[in-house]
This record gives sequence, C-alpha cells and structure tokens, in this order.
Amino acid sequence: MSSNPFRLQSPQPTKQPRDLRKAPAPQVQGADLKIQSRMKNVKYKIAILSGKGGVGKSFVSSNLAMALAAAGKSVGIIDVDFHGPSVPKMLGVRGQMLTADDNGINPVNGPFGIKVVSIDFLLPRDDTPVIWRGSIKHSAIRQFLGDVNWGQLDYLIIDMPPGTGDEALSVAQLVPNITGFIIVTIPSEVSTLAVRRSINFTKTVNTKILGVVENMSYFVCPSEGKNYYIFGQDKGKKMAEELGVPLLGQVPLDPRIAESNDLGEPFFLKYLDSPASKEFLKIADKVIEMVENQKLSDLNLK
Repeated sequence: MSSNPFRLQSPQPTKQPRDLRKAPAPQVQGADLKIQSRMKNVKYKIAILSGKGGVGKSFVSSNLAMALAAAGKSVGIIDVDFHGPSVPKMLGVRGQMLTADDNGINPVNGPFGIKVVSIDFLLPRDDTPVIWRGSIKHSAIRQFLGDVNWGQLDYLIIDMPPGTGDEALSVAQLVPNITGFIIVTIPSEVSTLAVRRSINFTKTVNTKILGVVENMSYFVCPSEGKNYYIFGQDKGKKMAEELGVPLLGQVPLDPRIAESNDLGEPFFLKYLDSPASKEFLKIADKVIEMVENQKLSDLNLK
C-alpha cells in the first residue's frame, strides 16, 4: 500500500464547471454514502469559520477540541485549511503519519485521545505548497469525511480556512446534518466586518450559527492586573448582539500562546489554569449545553 493513503486524482475537463451547491453527480454518490456511514457515528459536527485570516481560528479550533475532550467528550478534528495547516502543531502531533488498514485511514491520536486528520501529515517537507483547485479540495474533504475511521465520536470539529470559499461550501454540502458553525473574530472593525459576511454565508447555505468566539479580546497586565483592550473593546460582543447570535466567549491575549504554538506544545494542556484555558472550558460548557440539552430548532438564528 502506498505511504500516502489519499489518492486524489485531477478531475477530467468538462465543458461546464459543476456547481458544488447542487446535488452530487451519480458517479460520486457512492462516496457520499460512505460519508453518511461514517458520520452517523458522530453525534455533533461543528465547523469553525472566520471571515479573515490572523484571528486565531486554528488556535480556537484546537483548544476548543481539547476543552471538549477535557469535559469527558470523545472528539475528532479535521484540518481543512489545506494551504496553511496548523492544527497538528498546535496539538503537539506534527511529524506523525496517517496509516491505513482494512477499516480505512486511521487518524493520529492527539491530547486527551483527540483524533486528528490534516494534510500536514502527508506533506514531505515543511516548505511543500499545496496547489489545488477547488474540485481537488472538494475531493480531499470527501475523503477526510468518508475514508477516515473516525469511530464513535461525540464531537467532530472542522477547522476551516479563512473566508467563505470552496472549502466552506464543500463542508456545508458534504457533512450530513451538520450541527452548525462557530465564528471566530477579534475585536476590530476590520475583523467584525468580515465576520458579518461569514454569518451571512451560513444563512445562505441554510446552516445554523452556534455563536461567536472573540479571540484576543484583552490583555491582562501581570503586574497591575488591569485589562488592556489592544484591538478594541467588546466589538465582537456588540456585533453578536446586533446580529442576534450568541457570544460564546472572549479569549484573552497571553504571550504564552504564541510561545506554545511556536514550540508545538498544546497551550491548553500546558497552561490549564490560565485565563485563556479557563475561558475555553466555559466555551465548551456552553456548546455542550446548547447542542445536547437544548433543541437545536430553538437556537437563536436571526
């Protein structure tokens, strides 16, 4: 068996591009049945989306996954940020490899037993670029969902690339009964403007919004204990209120976050008593309460 368990083939040229929002063509229905078979064993599927890059979306995805696992939930995470995969490093599992057997592709085991799949596990070198058109990304997401042996999971976290392009559309189309999207922003006007577009995207594809996480909300001075609002104060909170979606949490800045990410050490695991980690535990509790103890049809989805 090849060392690369994913065999992605370039699509044959067609006269007219296929609209991915439409029903799958007959030749791929079998693959989608595989996705349905895998995903029926996953209770809740949550995609993490941001309107723009640089807001810490992958950090939020990784640490929310760890917080859910620390709460006793079985968790998997798919990194579909193909051009900038960073989840494996943030979870401390970079450099490992995916394996395959008769049951499919086996994900890498991360902290708290989190199952991890990322294109980063398949790249031969650190500087290897992923140069794919949308149709190839669509095929890769289909394989991540249908060919990976996810087993029984409470939560599957899907870390998306910035924006509302091919990957976001593919996830909205391919994931059966997706629980909803969590939107990540920082408290700046530029970020919140982009997030509004992301929220409108979820409405366009008729997918639920579970809430907003405001990352880099403030910095707590260690000597004074005073909060400093580096990027602005409560802009993510005000935006969530205006759009009628829940604010799930406000994660503070912490210099140790960048240090841990650079070293490939899971921040949540290393600094469990930090304000940021405690905030992720609160966010996880809110998500659990929202999707497990409340009917999803009752969520505020203005």
